[in-house]
Amino acid sequence: MRTAPAATARSPPRTRPWNGRTWRPPPRLTICATRRDHAALLRHHPAGDRREHPAGGPGGCRLPHGARSGMTDLVEDLAWSADVAETARAALAAGAPILADCQMVASGISRSRFAAGNAVICTLAAPGLAERAASARTTRSAAAVDLWRPQLAGVVCVIGNAPTALFRLLELLADGAPRPEAIIATPPGFVGASEAKAALASGGHGVPFLTLLGRRGGSAVAAAAVNALAVPPDREDTP
Repeated sequence: MRTAPAATARSPPRTRPWNGRTWRPPPRLTICATRRDHAALLRHHPAGDRREHPAGGPGGCRLPHGARSGMTDLVEDLAWSADVAETARAALAAGAPILADCQMVASGISRSRFAAGNAVICTLAAPGLAERAASARTTRSAAAVDLWRPQLAGVVCVIGNAPTALFRLLELLADGAPRPEAIIATPPGFVGASEAKAALASGGHGVPFLTLLGRRGGSAVAAAAVNALAVPPDREDTP
């Protein structure tokens, strides 16, 4: 049986050369009590966001706070219709279902903020979707949006991952599909993302919208926008 070595005075940090530099083990991560308290975190974030970017977004929404991205300049790339905050908030308060283009968006939506118990629906894992996409020679994300058509009326559409999902939604609307109450779209990327969001922002579809122009975006940003719209501006400090 091996015996434990005798206690000795604390030795200095271990070092070894690495690529011509000296490597040191990182210090232990220490999380203060405040950072472990979920309610305290929710109280701290809005205050920090007001200091970093007091302008906020449409209808008083503070997107950087919700996205937890640290990129407070996101607001500068936001584009929205004048009625999106009022319309989306009214729809969500009335229990409008939320159609999400991917599970990451659906998982990021805070159900506790929605007193009406809104359904959050993602059709990306629908049975037979891969075959449907292959036969149509399109992406699974676009094929999943085809499944939205029968239930588009009165819903809030949230797209945070796939530009092809947004392109397909705009095509459905151009073909006469029922109008949702609002569209929130922040798909990121180098291929098609900027173009899809610019097409949404150009209007012509008759639906209130919120989008983040350019290549940036993502599921967290889209979910954060929905969460922010669920809370009236005078209650944004409420956890």
